[in-house]
Amino acid sequence: MNISQFDRAALEAMLSGLRPRLHRYCARMAGSVIDGEDIVQETLLKALQALDGRAAVGRPEQWLFRIAHNAAQDHLRRRQRERSRIAEADMTTIEDPSGNADARLATAAGLRSFMQLSVAQRSAVILVDVLGLSLHETCEVSGATLAATKAALHRGRAQLRLLAAEPEQVAAPRLDAGDERRLRRYVDLFNARDFDAVRALIAEDIRLDVVNRTRMRGKAEVSIYFGNYDRASDWALSLGFVDGRPAILIRNPGESDGAVRGFMLVEWSGEQIVHIRDFRYAPWCLVDAQISTVGGASS
Repeated sequence: MNISQFDRAALEAMLSGLRPRLHRYCARMAGSVIDGEDIVQETLLKALQALDGRAAVGRPEQWLFRIAHNAAQDHLRRRQRERSRIAEADMTTIEDPSGNADARLATAAGLRSFMQLSVAQRSAVILVDVLGLSLHETCEVSGATLAATKAALHRGRAQLRLLAAEPEQVAAPRLDAGDERRLRRYVDLFNARDFDAVRALIAEDIRLDVVNRTRMRGKAEVSIYFGNYDRASDWALSLGFVDGRPAILIRNPGESDGAVRGFMLVEWSGEQIVHIRDFRYAPWCLVDAQISTVGGASS
């Protein structure tokens, strides 16, 4: 694409196909599909700001992944999960075979496994083995040299192989009594379609994000959202966890497999709901999510 042709409209058109891959990268970098979506949102905001500043964009996909890579690193620093220290060694002679076995291993690895790699290793393995970028494209995204990228890929693959040989032991998440009481009341009222009672739970200045669709603010505006659910019949809610966080799981009662089709996150201030995030229209967020029910099994 010509540099002068890449603008907001071109970015939005590209995102229709690229967003699931962008989210997969961000989620695996952050270790959470929820944090991954936060990073994607930050990436899009920074991309739009750059375009408004008349940034020259020659290779849009690599440019957007580079922004996502930097946003992910900023996110990790803010959360103090890990400092990015790329220790470059002379690895230019390392062979880079097709890595089919490593690619299969990386694709199947859970988010928690990736969080045990360094940021540089994580980025290299995800970009090469999960998303299929070349080494040179990976260098362009990460800003690392070819030697550093090969080193990170080599060490990251080796670490994932070690982790794959060990059983993953994860403590089952638990809800405290107050959170469970509030969430269960919300779910019960929602399932009963008592939306007047649901609206009574929300704050006047409530924020709502329907991921990939719309944002609303204020009780009057958010009431439209509940009306949309009232008119639909393809949902049933239950309590659960997504990547260890308390969540409301959305299933379609008309489908026999009982699979989770989406989820909601609800934030409270005392007994009032101040923020709802609805991931019903962001199916890519379910691909790598660790989902479990309250007192139930993981999926």
